Amino acid sequence: MDVVLPLLAVVGAYLVGSLSFAVIVSKGFGLSDPRTYGSKNPGATNVLRSGNKAAAAVTLLLDAIKGWLPMWAVKTWGMAHGLGDVTLAAVGLAAFIGHLFPVFFRFKGGKGVATAAGMLFGVDLWLGVLTLAAWIGVVAATRYSSLGALVASVCAPAIYLFGSGELWVMSGPVAGAIVAMGAFLVWRHAENISRLMQGKESKLGSKQS
Repeated sequence: MDVVLPLLAVVGAYLVGSLSFAVIVSKGFGLSDPRTYGSKNPGATNVLRSGNKAAAAVTLLLDAIKGWLPMWAVKTWGMAHGLGDVTLAAVGLAAFIGHLFPVFFRFKGGKGVATAAGMLFGVDLWLGVLTLAAWIGVVAATRYSSLGALVASVCAPAIYLFGSGELWVMSGPVAGAIVAMGAFLVWRHAENISRLMQGKESKLGSKQS
């Protein structure tokens, strides 16, 4: 099997994922670099701490799109050229890894919540909707974005595995990518977990000091 096209797809997805929109959008809005305040995480939640809701919303949307776009491209054009579920899973995971370790930003990226959500929507609309609902429910009840992300990272594999056969057909490689992504999300939120346990985690919408 020709490995050139799948490899190009994966590399392209990683490069798309490496676009740190929190930094790019903040610069466009004339805001401080999100890596210099708050949690210093280049993500939408930290951009929100600048007080600019529009910049945070744009960051969230673009970070999600870069997780969804490679999946959509493979589904739309790749299948006709022999790209199957393995490539589909690989490009989704590559975009997510690109956000975590962006080549354009010295491999120092965000935690990947929005990009992971985009990847899930790329797998299946209902998978994305149900996982997003879990995140929204937790955040609405607690105002802890990190706790919502942690719950969603556990819910996503469960929703995919238990929903298969009724909502969609399960793919082993895609299931593996979703589980791996969830594990990365938990790992990237290690400090948040510690702060949550200590009662020191900042709530959604709190501004930088």
